[in-house]
Amino acid sequence: MPSTARNRLLALVEAPRFRHTVTVLIIINAVTLGLETWDAAMRAAGPVLYALDRVILGVFVAELAIKMVAYGARFPRDPWNIFDFTVVAIGLAPATEGFSVLRALRILRVLRLVSVVPSMRRVVQALLSAIPGMASIVLLLGLIYYVSAVIATKLFGAAFPQWFGSIGGSMYSLFQIMTLESWSMGIVRPVMETYPYAWAFFVPFILLTSFAVLNLFIAIIVNAMESQHRQDFEVLEAERVQAQENQARKLDDELAEVKGELRRLRELLERKDT
Repeated sequence: MPSTARNRLLALVEAPRFRHTVTVLIIINAVTLGLETWDAAMRAAGPVLYALDRVILGVFVAELAIKMVAYGARFPRDPWNIFDFTVVAIGLAPATEGFSVLRALRILRVLRLVSVVPSMRRVVQALLSAIPGMASIVLLLGLIYYVSAVIATKLFGAAFPQWFGSIGGSMYSLFQIMTLESWSMGIVRPVMETYPYAWAFFVPFILLTSFAVLNLFIAIIVNAMESQHRQDFEVLEAERVQAQENQARKLDDELAEVKGELRRLRELLERKDT
C-alpha cells in the first residue's frame, strides 16, 4: 500500500473521534450482551439484539483490519493489539454446541474498554509491572499457609476433620479465616470449645496474613501506580519541552528569515542612494 494511504489510515485510527466511536460501540455491545441474559428482553427484541451484536462485531473486525493495514508490521508488537484481536476473534466462533463456551466468552469484548481508555490502560500496566515485586510476597504467603496448615492439621485434625482433616482442607479453612468470613462463629469458636488455647494459633495467623502480608500487596501495587504516573508525567513533560523547543526553533528560523529580508532591503536602499 502506498505510504500516503497508510498515513491516512494511521491518522484515522489514532484520531480521538475514532477512539471515542469505538468506545461508544463497546458500551452499546456490553448493554446488548447483558440484555441477552434477560428473558423478557429476549422475548421482546431478541432478533434485534442478535442483529445489533453482529453489526457491532463487524465494525470491530473492520477496525482491526484498518489497524493491521495502518500499523503493518508494528501491529503484533503491541500487546494491546493482540488482546483486541483475541477478544474479537472469540466473537467469530461458530454458534454450535461445541463452541458454546466461546460464545459465552463474547462478553470479554467489554474488556476492550481497557485498551481503548488510556486511564484504564495505565492502571493495568501498573498492575502488571507490580507482579515481579509481588512474587516474593506470594512465596512468603504460601510458606506461611503451608506451615500453618501442617500445624492446624496436627492440632485440630482429629477433633475437626471437616475443617482440618488434611492439609488441603486446612488450607481452605485457613483461607476462609484469612478473609474474615464467618471465621469466629463458624470455625474458631467451635474449635476453642474443645481446645481453649486455640486462639494462640489463630490470632497470630490472622495478624500475619490479613493485616501484614496482604498489606504488603497493597503497598507494592500503590508504589507501582505511583511509578506509572511518574513515568507518564515524565513523558508528557518531555513532549511539552520538545514542543517548546520546536516552537522556539521555528521562531528563531522565522526571525532569521525576517532579518535576512531586512538586510536585503537595506542593501537595496543603500544602492539606490548611491
